[in-house]
Amino acid sequence: MPSHLHQRVLITAAASGIGLVMADAYRAAGAKVYICDRDAAALNAALASRPALAGQVCDVSDEAQVAALFAAATAHLQGLDILVSNAGIAGPTANLEDISLADWRNCLAVNLDSAFLCARAAAPLLRAQGSGSIILMSSTAGLFGFPRRSPYASAKWAIRGLTRTLAQELGPAGVRVNCICPGSVSGERIDRVITAEAQKTGRSEDAVRAEMTQISSLKSFISPQDIASMALFITSSAGARISGQDLTVDGHTETL
Repeated sequence: MPSHLHQRVLITAAASGIGLVMADAYRAAGAKVYICDRDAAALNAALASRPALAGQVCDVSDEAQVAALFAAATAHLQGLDILVSNAGIAGPTANLEDISLADWRNCLAVNLDSAFLCARAAAPLLRAQGSGSIILMSSTAGLFGFPRRSPYASAKWAIRGLTRTLAQELGPAGVRVNCICPGSVSGERIDRVITAEAQKTGRSEDAVRAEMTQISSLKSFISPQDIASMALFITSSAGARISGQDLTVDGHTETL
């Protein structure tokens, strides 16, 4: 495991799932970690079971709440070395003509606005110290078109553009920016996606799950730990020359 001794890490949407696994992985590697989540109950449970972890409730699609988050996190951590912008929602499962503007905007707010707001808050801190890393979370949906998931796919494509642009802006200051593109990650979130797709298409959940498994070359879902391992690698000294990249962890998705 790459060493992250004394590094200061902020991870959003980390009360459960991929975010919490990443928080545990960074802590195990020696980092000091601060998390947030908009689910107060889940956050309190995570903090209660992990005394070394600190965090607060935050909706990272809200500008004022993000400002408060960074003020509290940097005070607790005494600075910042790594931002992992992990927040995201699946959004509606429907053909484009059946998606409301409100649902479209909500999906983009959580998936894209949150990345913009958090990266905007982190950039001057990392630029000033001349080092650090930002990880934004895209998806294999940001590499392919994704029928019945247009807001989600659009947001995840945009994350890739934001990543490359921010890498160019911050690179001269010694700050690296990358995005991770997970495939189908085992857990409650993909279970909800499978249920929604089955209901929309009239197929069984088993059929949808089998199809999602078959579209990758390795014919399997990935684990949250797979994502955490990539995050640790690219923010360690071993990944010191990796920036502006879309790093896909998906067993090689062949098509959506």
